[in-house]
Amino acid sequence: MSNKIKELDVVALLRDIPEAKLVQGQVGTVVETLGESVYEVEFCEDDGRTYAMLGIKEEDLMVLHYSRVEAA
Repeated sequence: MSNKIKELDVVALLRDIPEAKLVQGQVGTVVETLGESVYEVEFCEDDGRTYAMLGIKEEDLMVLHYSRVEAA
């Protein structure tokens, strides 16, 4: 299984990003790969309205899994 982040992956922040008013643990969706290990992530309200969209380094993201994934 690859741990590489892909477009449409659901991710969580691993650190606060105060300049964007985002805190550790907020959940977003990867919408584009901007460069090597940098992804544009969209953060939305429950009703689908976007409240933040910004480029975030891979080291500051964790991919969330909604089905069972076994450790290697």
